[in-house]
Amino acid sequence: MKVKIQSIHFDADQKLLKFVEEKVEKLSHLYDAIIETEVFLRLDKDNEKGNKIAEIKISSPGKTLFASEQCKSFEEATDSAVEALRKQITKHKEKLRGV
Repeated sequence: MKVKIQSIHFDADQKLLKFVEEKVEKLSHLYDAIIETEVFLRLDKDNEKGNKIAEIKISSPGKTLFASEQCKSFEEATDSAVEALRKQITKHKEKLRGV
C-alpha cells in the first residue's frame, strides 16, 4: 500500500507525518486490497471547534472510501478519520461477502 501525505498551508514535522503514516498503515491489516491512501492535513480558520482537518482517501479495486474529521489537533483528527474508515471498510467487506 502506498501512502501519500500532504500538508496544506503549513509544513508538517516528521513526528506528525510518522504518526499519521502508522495510523493509516494499520488499515491495511483490515483490508489487504487497498492500493493507495492519500492523507490531506489542512488548517481551517474556525478555531471554535478546532482548526485542524484530516482527510483520508483510500483507493481499492472498485471502491473509494473517504473520511474527513475536524478537531483541535491533527492527531485527534487522524484518529477519528481512521476510526470512521475502519467502520466503512468493515461494512464494505460484509457487502462483498454477502452478509
